[in-house]
Amino acid sequence: MTNRRYRRNGVVDEVVRAKNKTKSSVRATVEHPFLVIKRLFGFAKTRYRGLDKNAHRLFVTCALTNLYLVRRQLLRAA
Repeated sequence: MTNRRYRRNGVVDEVVRAKNKTKSSVRATVEHPFLVIKRLFGFAKTRYRGLDKNAHRLFVTCALTNLYLVRRQLLRAA
């Protein structure tokens, strides 16, 4: 499920290029929330505070990430 080269010897294979575009769009959709969680909310490393506390922190962070990613749509609706 990784992208393949679509240009060999100056020839562009449009089928492989279309498959790469589909894979890239799915990958970008999936990886954006992880960027927000790790960079914006600082969840790159976690101290051990107990499984319950770490799980609750992760769940709250995921909920806030969802709100952060749709903030523009929410502001337009208001």
